[in-house]
Amino acid sequence: MIQSRKFKQLTIWALLGLLTTWIISCSTGNVSTSTKQASSGAAKVEFWTMQLKPQFTDYFQSLIANFESQNSGIKINWVDIPWAEMQNKILTAVSAKTPPDVVNLNPDFASQLAGRNAWLDLDTKVPNNVRSSYLPNIWKASTLNGKSFGIPWYLTTRLTIYNTDLLKQAGINKVPGTYTELAQAAQQIKDKTGKYAFFVTFVPQDSGEVLESFVQMGVNLVDAEGKAAFNSPQGKAAFQYWVDLYKKGLLPKEVLTQGHRHAIELYQAGETALLASGAEFLKQISKNAPAIAKYSDIAPQITGDTGKKNVAVMNVVIPRDTKQPDAAVKFALFVTNDENQLAFAKQANVLPSTIKALSDSYFKNVPANAPTIDKARAISASQLQQAEVLTPKLKNFNLLQKAIYENLQAAMLDEKTVDKALEDAAQEWNSTRS
Repeated sequence: MIQSRKFKQLTIWALLGLLTTWIISCSTGNVSTSTKQASSGAAKVEFWTMQLKPQFTDYFQSLIANFESQNSGIKINWVDIPWAEMQNKILTAVSAKTPPDVVNLNPDFASQLAGRNAWLDLDTKVPNNVRSSYLPNIWKASTLNGKSFGIPWYLTTRLTIYNTDLLKQAGINKVPGTYTELAQAAQQIKDKTGKYAFFVTFVPQDSGEVLESFVQMGVNLVDAEGKAAFNSPQGKAAFQYWVDLYKKGLLPKEVLTQGHRHAIELYQAGETALLASGAEFLKQISKNAPAIAKYSDIAPQITGDTGKKNVAVMNVVIPRDTKQPDAAVKFALFVTNDENQLAFAKQANVLPSTIKALSDSYFKNVPANAPTIDKARAISASQLQQAEVLTPKLKNFNLLQKAIYENLQAAMLDEKTVDKALEDAAQEWNSTRS
């Protein structure tokens, strides 16, 4: 699915019973090298995507037809799964030893299962010369303990979408580029217009944007052993930053109860001046709020002193129990090759993860008077040089976010001091590891 953040929000702990069954089956089973046969005698590869129908039905039908014409011994069965159902369905399928052969997931969820030996080891299947065609930092996002468990597919990086009229009313001539500048702009916008600069969620089960801001501000979330490392001067400064914004009335009170979706709603209603989101939302704003879209422009992602930029990655993985690993790998590499990534990026308004596709003039030659959506494409692509998956790949990562967000909320509401909130968050995370 294009809005990959939503799938990142899904938590694994609700399916622990099912997962336990899966772990047992994964630890005792061996990959079969036998090949499922379709009625025609061809190998049948089942390919699951995440909420890409019906918008991209024509694209995938053409893609599959091209692949099958070049590989007469392989037939592809494409199944599109609603994003809210993917986690349950993939866990159920694998635990029952009836998995699909190629699955569209993302590194955040897939890495939690990679540590349980759920996916095929791709280092033995993907030649080095093929692997080197992908952006190195992006390939790294689908590795765990030095082993590759996924192949990168499409990417998005955050941009700052801003309301030129509101900034003008506030007397702001330069769009904030750092969190320090953002705090200053937030005060000025509130003083001059009575509106908020932006919305960011502190709901534990929602977006990880605040955790990513910690990393951009120079905070190490965990150490080499996975223990809390954010109880540090940099961590305290990050806690204090968000607590101060809230206590000064520069963040809507709903940041404690509403998710990222509310950020889009507020921006479309003209109630916030800035929206941190992907370029794919520009079309939605244009459709839902044409008056706001008229005054909307884009700027690079807000970051901290580190200069780090976030990237959201969607990948494809191959279950270890696939009955046709070679055919599955062949198709996965076809889906994500230079030509097909470029074609999909153009249709979906996303970014490719291969070096050659990203170097295409489509992402570079954008005139100054181009439409906003075209300028967004060029800015998004340029950010990939500094972009990385900012949060660590951890078992129970959702519990790290929960510990930090809940204690941030407590400090915002004056239930705890910042020092106490920081200490409690670290202790809570460390206790989940014991």
